[in-house]
Amino acid sequence: MSFSDPATQNGDMEMQLSMVVLEVRDLAKSVEFYRALGLAMPDPREDRPVSLLRMPSGVSLVLTEKFASVYDPAWTRPAGGYQQMLEFFAGEDAEVDAMWEKLTAAGYSGRMAPMQTQGPYAAMIDDPDGNVVLLTSDTAARISNQDNA
Repeated sequence: MSFSDPATQNGDMEMQLSMVVLEVRDLAKSVEFYRALGLAMPDPREDRPVSLLRMPSGVSLVLTEKFASVYDPAWTRPAGGYQQMLEFFAGEDAEVDAMWEKLTAAGYSGRMAPMQTQGPYAAMIDDPDGNVVLLTSDTAARISNQDNA
């Protein structure tokens, strides 16, 4: 994987990822999973089935039961396989191991046990909707305070 300066990608326009939206089957189960992962997902309001967390990186993670299904009449839930992989920098290799142990012990499905890949040390866990969460010690995925300055 190679990282480049986004400002050079599109001339004058700098595209930035601002949020990742996951259309989930059961909002409460998804909030519980991402809290177990260590994210402070807020409780959804009763009148709005959404949990939105703006992370220090500036990217928001949005969990919703009814966005695509309401606003995109052609949308269908994917069948089989997984559509999304979310990478989370967990810290050192031992922290990847600890998070793997915590989540699999809580009953979440482990897809790939912690291991040294051709790139970073990593593990993969399925969230309740089958999206893959990649836990990594890859420092290229780390957002430092310097990067946000």
